Amino acid sequence: MFFPAFDPRYYLFALPALILGLYAQYKVRSAYQKYLQVRNAYNMPGFEAARRLLDANGLYDVAVQETPGQLSDHYDPRRKALFLSQAVARSATVASLGIVAHEVGHAVQDAHGYAPMKLRGGLVPVVQIGSWLGPLIFIGGMFLPIPNLSLIGLLLFSGTLVFSLVTLPVEYNASNRAVEMLRRGGLVSGQDERGVRQVLSAAALTYVAAAAQSLSTILYYLFILGGRRRD
Repeated sequence: MFFPAFDPRYYLFALPALILGLYAQYKVRSAYQKYLQVRNAYNMPGFEAARRLLDANGLYDVAVQETPGQLSDHYDPRRKALFLSQAVARSATVASLGIVAHEVGHAVQDAHGYAPMKLRGGLVPVVQIGSWLGPLIFIGGMFLPIPNLSLIGLLLFSGTLVFSLVTLPVEYNASNRAVEMLRRGGLVSGQDERGVRQVLSAAALTYVAAAAQSLSTILYYLFILGGRRRD
């Protein structure tokens, strides 16, 4: 009987990506907690930094609001709003500067019509459907005598990998913009910049891990399909 979670072979494919994912989460939380304790050189809270960076880029219509949770900071292109967790919005730390500037980077991408960001937005509904429906169709193809049903499920699920690969340039570009904006605005010292880079580099690793996890599942599905056809 075929169920990935109960197939030991699945973990041969999934384990490296799982380890990378756990390591990425550790790096993010470690860098975040470390630099959330380090005050930035200009004693500027995240909320003020966000407003200054947005205004410097002519994004006066983008609102800045608090949102519940930890590491829940994000930019919403539909609402044209920047949402900052309380710890980031209210603290004058190096971690706050890095996170705020990164999210402002997304707002700038949106304002400039950055192509990878627009492509990622268009993929969201496809991925939301394919990520859960694809595996169900794939498993159904293992039991039902419908030609290529499993292949259809695999193709649907493959959208998660495409989404992850498109996400990488979006996130790295936002981080590069973040450092440049902080420099240009005179909001970061040399020592603070090193901390900002560490926070952003750790966050970027989580997106690499997400791509690796999608790829490992796709490789496993291909392995199963290949074995079935040999039988």
